[in-house]
Amino acid sequence: MTVLTVYIFLYGRVYLALSGLDYSISRQARFLGNTALDAALNAQFLVQIGVFTAVPMIMGFILELGLMKAVFSFITMQLQFCSVFFTFSLGTRTHYFGRTILHGGAKYHATGRGFVVRHIKFAENYRLYSRSHFVKALEVALLLIIYIAYGYTKGGSSSFILITISSWILVMSWLFAPYIFNPSGFEWQKTVEDFDDWTNWLLYKGGVGVKGDNSWESWWDGEQEHIRTFRGRILETILSLRFLIFQYGIVYKLKITHHNTSLAVYGFSWIVLLVMVLLFKLFTATPKKSTALPTFIRFLQGILALGIIAGIALLIVFTRFTIADLFASALAFIATGWCVLCLAITWKRIVKTLGLWDSVREIARMYDAGMGALIFVPIVFFSWFPFVSTFQSRILFNQAFSRGLEISLILAGNKANQQT
Repeated sequence: MTVLTVYIFLYGRVYLALSGLDYSISRQARFLGNTALDAALNAQFLVQIGVFTAVPMIMGFILELGLMKAVFSFITMQLQFCSVFFTFSLGTRTHYFGRTILHGGAKYHATGRGFVVRHIKFAENYRLYSRSHFVKALEVALLLIIYIAYGYTKGGSSSFILITISSWILVMSWLFAPYIFNPSGFEWQKTVEDFDDWTNWLLYKGGVGVKGDNSWESWWDGEQEHIRTFRGRILETILSLRFLIFQYGIVYKLKITHHNTSLAVYGFSWIVLLVMVLLFKLFTATPKKSTALPTFIRFLQGILALGIIAGIALLIVFTRFTIADLFASALAFIATGWCVLCLAITWKRIVKTLGLWDSVREIARMYDAGMGALIFVPIVFFSWFPFVSTFQSRILFNQAFSRGLEISLILAGNKANQQT
């Protein structure tokens, strides 16, 4: 219910922002002197994750330890990222409770009993938490970006920060908690090895007998097994339609439309999306036979790339189209593409009958590659700084063990250098 509250609040805020009602309501309230309305609209951040949900824990500490010890214990827990861990585990329960309610079929998920300080590879964490946490976190981030870009608050940036701060904490926790609590998660050598393993897993073709741990295609097919009943397909279809709100709202906010609110503008945006899908098919076409055809296709791809760049430049120069419009359109089309992808997965048999399943698979691979890159880039950045790995070891382990771990990493690095 806590996570559902965040979703309802953010989708409501995005609706108010895209429709312009938030500005109209605030202006009318200001003329009438109705301050209670603004307070009601902006007080939701108090019931988001991290504020009221921590009150029972704080009261329990006060009763057991006393006021001062409770305060110090609470501060220590925050420095150890306990809130991050709690928020992440909340996302796990939310995902699997929701999936069981929609589709049934609850089952035991064997997590193993591995050594606690074993480094888990990036691809393994991605397989475990992609659909349960990463996708949902990026959806919340998209809602926050749209709200900040088009929303209106009387207090300006300070009001935006107060309203959205706990939602941003939720996004960061769902995206990076598995890597913050991953031993040696920010060690440079481990990061390089994880990247090689990630790319090999993403590009490896599936097949009969190939497990999801070795191939993205096998893993992706396994992620769809829970959609079995007609009732589940109907519910998934209804829930997937929520992503269409982004394109429908953003299209009318583009400067190139010049406040034109006709349905023809929305219809033209679908034509643009269809052209983008066709261009994607052309750019990903890779003939296997070694003839003159591959050279011609590469030449055609190069001409198309230059043509797209030239077309965007001409739009910016001769029309009202701006760079901001370009990024806004990308956000809208990404959300719509994910909606179409979810619908294609839900109605898999129909899509296979139409012969479009291979295209759906390649688009899904592109989405997973993009999501993985968004998560991997900050990990690479922090891995450049050795003190980040040391700081992580101090947080995860006690001082004596973290020193021993650092010494073992130094010795392992020396042996690796001697071998090379």
